[in-house]
Amino acid sequence: MVTAHTPAPTAARVQPVILSGGSGTRLWPLSREKYPKQLLPLIGEDSLLQATVRRTDGIGAELASPMVVCNEEYRFVIAEQLRLMGKPGTIVLEPTGRNTAPALTLAALAAQADDATDPVLLVMPADHVILDTEAYCIAVRQGARLAAQGMVVTFGITPDAPETGYGYIQSGAGVPGDGGDGAASSSARLIARFVEKPDLKTAQAYLDEGSYLWNSGIFMLRASVWLSAIGRCRADILGACEQAWHGVTRDGDFARVDKEAFAACPSDSIDYAVMERITTSGRERADAVAGLPTGVVIPLQAGWSDVGAWDALWKVLPKDADGNVGQGDVMLHDCRNTLALSDNRLVACVGVSDLVVVETPDAVLVAHKDHTQDVKKVVDALKKGGRLEGQTHRKVFRPWGWYDSVDAGARFQVKRIVVKPGGTLSLQMHHHRAEHWIVVSGTARVTRGDESFLVSENESTYIPLGTTHRLENPGRVQLEMIEVQSGTYLGEDDIVRFEDMYGR
Repeated sequence: MVTAHTPAPTAARVQPVILSGGSGTRLWPLSREKYPKQLLPLIGEDSLLQATVRRTDGIGAELASPMVVCNEEYRFVIAEQLRLMGKPGTIVLEPTGRNTAPALTLAALAAQADDATDPVLLVMPADHVILDTEAYCIAVRQGARLAAQGMVVTFGITPDAPETGYGYIQSGAGVPGDGGDGAASSSARLIARFVEKPDLKTAQAYLDEGSYLWNSGIFMLRASVWLSAIGRCRADILGACEQAWHGVTRDGDFARVDKEAFAACPSDSIDYAVMERITTSGRERADAVAGLPTGVVIPLQAGWSDVGAWDALWKVLPKDADGNVGQGDVMLHDCRNTLALSDNRLVACVGVSDLVVVETPDAVLVAHKDHTQDVKKVVDALKKGGRLEGQTHRKVFRPWGWYDSVDAGARFQVKRIVVKPGGTLSLQMHHHRAEHWIVVSGTARVTRGDESFLVSENESTYIPLGTTHRLENPGRVQLEMIEVQSGTYLGEDDIVRFEDMYGR
């Protein structure tokens, strides 16, 4: 039996919610734990997160500013990427990862706090690719009408192959009253059931049967509908998130929830916590929860990919006549179906087929396209061995700019540092190293002990070991400088911060 809900106005305000919690380990070495794939421009000039935000522009509904739920580690990079787009929004910070159901619960609480109209949430992973934005927006407009009426809408990708790497949704009967006109929807269907990633034989059977769709992880529903559903299905998750949100503090665009309360929240996905219980098959189970909303799936053909591994990225990128993809400083001779990406140096491939070659300043990956899922095993081995290449890039972004560790050896390290106009590093001190600063371009304001002075282009200064110091860019152009560190220990954890405008 499908639970009826009183129809609400269909012209609901749409609140984009981007869940940015993945680490993208199968796209190593470009994607790293502390700079994951959603922050990278893998297709075009936008990062995957920026592309996710931008594709909502064509929906046509009243659209709220984007809301991003993310780990605190990425907060400044995400804020900067939204700023560059001219789309500042709310960034809800998770003190620790608890999967998608708690993340969406925080987003729904934030949406209700910021918008008394009970908006329709358009919930999207930050790291997916959708090539046909027009088709996507048409489907989302249909989903907004159904979600405004109290339904929970998800989007199922029309499969074109027996894919074993995705979960599936079985669609059921048609949905009456799409858009409030009383007529059956031409595409929206009730959700019959969710199924886990199948083996190849089962996936082929799903493809042949015709009613199965890939699970995209994209949802639409009112904030109040989600809070009601999660409360009925997982009251423990709702209670923990409400307690965490009760202790929220606001810092500009950032919303920080109570760390201790959120750490006590159980971890669960949107599918397991709620969606599997609002299927038509789920309602027939003895443990079905009464009073849940109707679950609806809309088929979507829009060039979707979760770019979960390098072979998936190769599939969606433009190719030459021989099926090759080359990005960066790449030369390909007599190659077939090969993906070659260069981030720094020349990459030349000769007479190879079905390879993935990815170059970064500190690591090179060479893999057969049929084995790209195994890249995660390399990352696991790097972590087990205590190697930093699995976690960070050589170039590290900070709220004030970035630095690139260009050389290192026994008792020394050389960094290229770029500070944005107005950027200020923390007032700090090191126990184990001294630093020489050489300004290449721009002007630096240096605090050294009780002194404060300017250092201009082609000038330098010295920071002795144990001296309190700070670096600022007071100008209107970027400050670029070379830092030479020397000492017995050069790790990033040898920093004692006294003041920091970024709250670190």
